[in-house]
Amino acid sequence: MSLETATDGQAAAAPRQQRRGRRIAMTPAEVDAFLAEERTCRVSTVGADGAPHTSALWFVWDGSAFWLNSIVKSQRWTDVIRDPRVSVIIDTGHGFGELRGVELIGKVAVVGEAPRTGDAANTELLAEPERLFGEKYGNGKFHIDGRHAWLKLVPEKVVSWDFRKTGF
Repeated sequence: MSLETATDGQAAAAPRQQRRGRRIAMTPAEVDAFLAEERTCRVSTVGADGAPHTSALWFVWDGSAFWLNSIVKSQRWTDVIRDPRVSVIIDTGHGFGELRGVELIGKVAVVGEAPRTGDAANTELLAEPERLFGEKYGNGKFHIDGRHAWLKLVPEKVVSWDFRKTGF
């Protein structure tokens, strides 16, 4: 793109082009399918000193909320209890033209008891994420181990990319 010179000798504004991000963004249905098939995410939290902390974790997506089953004695857990802001990346691909991913940004909330012990009071509340998690990772059954608890993220912002749409 070249700059043109305005009549007063100043550079004229370059014509606006559509941002590439809009051309490679996934549709909501593509985001749902992508999150259903991928298995590992990277969760970034804010440490006590303000530094980011990133860790890998399994997840499930129920179509409107992102569920993380986190060890309660972890840096991630300590961070989100103090400051619930997170950024989560799920991505795949090796070559440029294969890169696909989703970033979810928002605040997580603890759902159910921590750690999860199987308290009947939370059975209905956690039925869907535990069913999805069991299907995705546990041969159809979710295992309560007394070390993990649920974090729920209803994204405030979703960013997606699918470089296969570029034709590279």
